Amino acid sequence: MVILPSTFTGSPRHVHEYAQDAMTYVRAYGRPDFFITFTCNPAWDEIKELLLTGQSPSDRHDISARVFKQKLKSLIDFIVKHHVFGETRCWMYSTEWQKRGLPHAHILIWMMEKITPNRIDEIISAEIPDIEIDKDLHDIVSKNMIHGPCGSLNNNSLCMPDGKCTKRYPRDLLAKTIKGNDGYSLYQRRSTEDGGKSITLKVLNNTIDVDNRWVVPYSPLLLKTYNARINVEYCNSVKAIKYICKYLNKGSDVAVFGVENTTASNEEVTQYQLGRYISSNEAVWRILSFSIHERYPTVVHLAVHLENGQRVYFTSENVRARAMSPPPTTLTEFFTLCRNDTIAKTLLYSEVPTYFTWNTSTKNFQRRKQGRAVQGHLNLYSTDALGRLYTVHPNNAE
Repeated sequence: MVILPSTFTGSPRHVHEYAQDAMTYVRAYGRPDFFITFTCNPAWDEIKELLLTGQSPSDRHDISARVFKQKLKSLIDFIVKHHVFGETRCWMYSTEWQKRGLPHAHILIWMMEKITPNRIDEIISAEIPDIEIDKDLHDIVSKNMIHGPCGSLNNNSLCMPDGKCTKRYPRDLLAKTIKGNDGYSLYQRRSTEDGGKSITLKVLNNTIDVDNRWVVPYSPLLLKTYNARINVEYCNSVKAIKYICKYLNKGSDVAVFGVENTTASNEEVTQYQLGRYISSNEAVWRILSFSIHERYPTVVHLAVHLENGQRVYFTSENVRARAMSPPPTTLTEFFTLCRNDTIAKTLLYSEVPTYFTWNTSTKNFQRRKQGRAVQGHLNLYSTDALGRLYTVHPNNAE
C-alpha cells in the first residue's frame, strides 16, 4: 500500500486536514460571521494593461494569476488589518478553479464581536443600487452581481442541469431582512412597487427587466473597492457551518475513470494521478508557488494514540532499536509537561499550543517566548494558536 500524505497540497488527506482545522475554529469561536466568494475579474485594468496586442485574459493565465493573488492579499488585509467590518478574530480561505473559469477564493471570517442581525443591512445588500445616487456601484452590480437570469428566461443556463436552478434563483422579494432556516439570512429585496430598482438586460436576443430577485448578495464597500464579483453571505446559524467548511476545502476537480484491474494494490498516488483534473489556470498558479490555502491563527495538530501506539518509522537495519525505543509524541510529552510545569497541569491537551510551542528537533514542549504576557505568571506568554487532536477513525473503537 502506498500512501499519498497530507503534506502533498490538494491530496485527499490534505483537504481533510484543512476541513478539520476549519471546524477547530468553529469549536473555539463558534460559527463564522461571513462567507465570502471573491472571483477574478478579467476586465481589471491591471490585467488588460499587460496583455499584448490581440491577446485576451484567457491567453495569459500567468497575468491573471499574479493579479488575482495580489488582489486577494489586498482583500484579506482590507478586512483583517483595516477592520472594515470590525476587528477580526480568525480567517481562512481556499482558492479554486472551475474547468472553464478564472480563479476564485472562498473566505471565512470570524469577527471579534459577533455581527448581530440588525447590522446585516449595514454591511450586505441584495438590491440594485439607485443609479441616481451611486452610478459606479449601480454599474458594478449590474455587470457582476446579477445571477443568470435562468429559469423560464433562459432554460440553457449552466445552473439548471435538471431544469431547476441549483442556486435557488429567483429569490423571494422581501420588505426587510429576516432570519432564514438554513443558516443564511433572507436579505431585503424590495419590489419595484416598494421602492426597489430594476435594470434591463439582453438575454438570448431578448430584452428583459431584472429586479432584486436576481441580485447576488454583496458588500457595497468591497464591490466599489475591488470592482469584481464578491458574494458576501452572513452566517446566522451553525447548521450550515459543516457544509461550508467542507465546501471551502473540497479540493481539486476530478475526472471520472474506470477501474480495469481490480486486483491491483491500493496505490493512492497512482489513483490520485488518474483521477485528478487540473486546469491550465490552476497549473500556472502552482508553477508560481502561490498558496492554495491560507489561514490565521495556526492550528497545531496533536497526536492521539494508545500506550506505545505511536507511529514508528524504521528500516530493516534499525527495526529492533526503534521498536524498543519509540519516539516521543506530543501526547507522551504532554504527560511529561504536566509533571514538570504547574501551568500545564491546568490546561487541556488542546490548549497547550496556546502557551507552549512544539520543538521538532528535541521533541518536547517549550514555553513560548513571545506573545501576550499572561498576568500573574512569570515568563508565560499566550498566542492565538489553537490545538486539535488528529481525527480518530470510528474503526479505532478504543
